[in-house]
Amino acid sequence: MNRTYKATGINLKTQVLGESDKIVTILTPEFGLIRAVAPGARKHNSSLGGRSGMFVVNELLIAKGRSLDKITQAQTLKTYPGLAKDLGKLAASQYLAEIVLCQALSEQPQEELYELFNEHLHRLEVLSSANPSGVLAHLAHGVFHLLALAGVTPQVQVCCLSGHLLKPNFTEPNWQVGFSIPAGGTVSLEAWELLPREGEREREIQRNSSFFPSPNHPIISLPPKPGSQTVVVHRQEIPVISSRPSAMELALLQHLSQPEIMQIDGARDYDWLSVEQILRQYAQYQLGRPIRSATLIDSYFAANHDATV
Repeated sequence: MNRTYKATGINLKTQVLGESDKIVTILTPEFGLIRAVAPGARKHNSSLGGRSGMFVVNELLIAKGRSLDKITQAQTLKTYPGLAKDLGKLAASQYLAEIVLCQALSEQPQEELYELFNEHLHRLEVLSSANPSGVLAHLAHGVFHLLALAGVTPQVQVCCLSGHLLKPNFTEPNWQVGFSIPAGGTVSLEAWELLPREGEREREIQRNSSFFPSPNHPIISLPPKPGSQTVVVHRQEIPVISSRPSAMELALLQHLSQPEIMQIDGARDYDWLSVEQILRQYAQYQLGRPIRSATLIDSYFAANHDATV
């Protein structure tokens, strides 16, 4: 059995091991997630020092181990130096990497995920630092595409209750739509408000048609006739509304499925911040865990806001 193998991968996470080693979690297109030891990577003269850094793409020669594999050779193919020079870009990249870590599988090809992640890192790196809201827009774009690749993208084009197409109404300043995480996406508030009335109407019909048995009129359960069909009525539960996006926020959500970020006139930093919050809550619900890197985004944009006020 071959004890070594080659792989191309990007570093997503590093951990300290012993006095001078690192454990590196690597996303590869060939083998999915790999956790491997980078021996001596924390020594100042180690050839693996820079190559084991975050978001470095290497061509690797890896030796199989009993519990952890070991990196024996690494040749750097690509780095993203622009991410480390901007706190907002770095926070957004770590945010996306955390989602990728939750989605990626081990010992299975992950070519699409690998390509998609590198694509969004590149978009963040070349983004102008003069516009902080651009980081939020590209972060939301990346999160949406990662959720779509996993098959759990939120529904933002139609109402999850009625199935009717939703169009932002910019003529009404206070127009809103509902977003329900348990329901899977956008909800027309008109359809949502009708649900309690429909439920009450059903209960009223049941009360009026109820037959209360008496000793003289017992209820007799008859077996179903051969070939007969049983009709099961499912009562639609009222979904919890997690947030109420405005017309602009809905328009931004609906454009996230496009290959490129769409510039929408009138979109403000606050709108993109709200969109990111909506996607964050939805992603955390789907992943079943909090996105810890999101606190860096909150800190960065809070500080940026204070600096411009």
